[in-house]
Amino acid sequence: MPLLLLIRHGENEYVKTGRMAGRLPDVHLNERGQQQARELAEALAQAPIKALYSSPMERAMETATPLAEKLGLPIIIRPGLLETNIGDWAGMELKAARKLPEWKTVQSAPSRFRFPGGESFVEIQARLVNEIETIAKAHQNDELVACVSHADPIKLIVAYYMGMPLDHFQRLACDTASVTMLMLGGNGAALLKLNQRPPFQFPTPEKKPARKKK
Repeated sequence: MPLLLLIRHGENEYVKTGRMAGRLPDVHLNERGQQQARELAEALAQAPIKALYSSPMERAMETATPLAEKLGLPIIIRPGLLETNIGDWAGMELKAARKLPEWKTVQSAPSRFRFPGGESFVEIQARLVNEIETIAKAHQNDELVACVSHADPIKLIVAYYMGMPLDHFQRLACDTASVTMLMLGGNGAALLKLNQRPPFQFPTPEKKPARKKK
């Protein structure tokens, strides 16, 4: 039953100024985002993380790098953890997007929406769940695994495993440099923490009482 740490990347100027980066290249962590990445690395340095996966976007890789250095682990790039392909909306200011007639659908009925020139939310969630299932199958023995991704992808993953309708996923929160803890098992999933900041506490397996000698 692997325990997944779903980590959102740190702050960048698009987040700070209210613009949608999507998959635009060269979106890097700003000074605050770099500090957030270092703080995450310090907080997770002693965690028994067995593998570190990341979206290939620069902001995700830059968030994963300090943690990789602390843990002595390689960063395994997984395109399945990529940010949403928002197509023609990439670079758009949120205040402009909110004025579009499609915005109400994005917020209230995302299952019926496809970004112009990009993905639908149904496709995004299917991509992410397939990726998480692949990762989980590689870590069956109560292993702790970190996955650095993006806000909507993390919320869509949580919504799926918690049995939430896709149309409700926007009700979840996922701040920059936050950690969401999701435990997956053969009989279901458990959301242990959502949108958490350091310091962290991790569940430990219960110790079985020693047998008394006869």
